[in-house]
Amino acid sequence: MDRSRAVVLGLAVILGVVSLLIVLPFLEYVLLAVLLAYVLRPLHGRLTPRTGEQVSAGILVFAATVAVVVPLAVAFWIVVQNVRTLLKGIREGEITFDGLEQSIADLTGVEVDLMARLQSVIEGLQVGGIDSALSTLSLVSHVLIGLSLTLFLLYYFLKDHQRLDRWLRGTVPIDDHIFEELRDEFDDVMSAVLYSHVLVAVVQGLVAGLGLLAVGVPEPVFWTIVMIFLALLPVIGSFLVWGPAAVWLVTSGRPVAGAFLFVYGTIVVGLTDDFLRPLFIERHSESPLNPAVIILGVIGGVYLLGFIGIFLGPVLIGLFRAVLDVYRDEFGRESGPGTPDDGPDAPDQGSGVGEPGPDPPEGVEGTEGAGGSD
Repeated sequence: MDRSRAVVLGLAVILGVVSLLIVLPFLEYVLLAVLLAYVLRPLHGRLTPRTGEQVSAGILVFAATVAVVVPLAVAFWIVVQNVRTLLKGIREGEITFDGLEQSIADLTGVEVDLMARLQSVIEGLQVGGIDSALSTLSLVSHVLIGLSLTLFLLYYFLKDHQRLDRWLRGTVPIDDHIFEELRDEFDDVMSAVLYSHVLVAVVQGLVAGLGLLAVGVPEPVFWTIVMIFLALLPVIGSFLVWGPAAVWLVTSGRPVAGAFLFVYGTIVVGLTDDFLRPLFIERHSESPLNPAVIILGVIGGVYLLGFIGIFLGPVLIGLFRAVLDVYRDEFGRESGPGTPDDGPDAPDQGSGVGEPGPDPPEGVEGTEGAGGSD
C-alpha cells in the first residue's frame, strides 16, 4: 500500500468515527427516516412522473407526518393522561390493592403493602418536582428536534434516492451482481418485518381492543395501544393484556363477560396471528424470520436503539443473516481451477478407468476399426 492510499484510508476512518459520534445522539431518528423512506419509496416512484421528485417527496413527508407522527403523539398523550389519573387515584386513596394484597397473603402467607411500596417508588422518582419537570422538558425538546430531523432526512432520502443508489454502487467495492443480490435480500428482510411482523401486530392489537371495548374494560384505547406493542412479540403477544382482563372480569363478578373475552381472545385474536402472518409471509417475503429472531431483535433493539429498535432490531439481525447467505452463495462454494463441483446435479464425465466414455456423434465411427478392418 503506497503512502497516499494509506493517508486517504486513515482520514476516511477518522472522519467516519467523528461522523458517527455526531450522528449518534439522534441515531434512532436517522434510522426512522430510513425505515419510512423504504416504506414510502414505491409511492414516490408512482407520484414522481406526475408531480416531479420534489413535489412528490414533499407530499409524502406531509402524509407521513399525519399518518405516523400525529397518531404517535396522540398515543403518547393518552398514555400520559392515564398515568396521571392512576397516580392521582393512588395518592387520593381512590385506587387500592386490598384484594390483591389479600390474595398474595393467602397464597404465600406473607403480608405485603403494595400501596406503600408504590408510593415510595413515586416519591423516589420525584414525580411533579423541579428535577422531573426539567428532565421532561429536556426529553420533549430532544424528541421534537429528532422528529424534525427525521422529516428533513425523509424528504432528501426520497428526493435523492437514485443519486444515493448510484453513489453506493460506485463507492462500495463489490461487483454489481453482488450489490443487486444484497439489495434484494435487504428488500426481502424489510418486507418480512414490516408485513409479517409490524402490520400483523397492529391488526392483532386492534382486534383485541375491540374485544375489550365490547365487554366494557376501562380505558380500551390505552390498552389497545399497549396490545399493539405487545403483539410485536410473537407467541406472547396481546395475551398479556386480554388474558388478565378476562380473569379480572371473572373475579369482579362478571363471569359471562370474562368467559366471552377469553374465548374471543383465544379464537378471534389468535386467528389474526395464525392466519394473517402466514398470508403476509407468503405474499411479501421469501425468507421469513424465525419467531425467536424477532423476539431477540425486538427486546435487544429496544435496549440498543430505543423505541425504533422495536422495528429495526429484527431488521438488523435479518440483514446479518442475509449477508451471510450472500457470502455463502458467492464465495462459500467456489471450486478450485479445473475442479468441477461434486454436487447431486453434476454430470457424469465417465472419466473412471473401465467406464465407457460418452457415445460418439451419430455417423462418426469409433476409434476401433478406423481406416478399415483387418
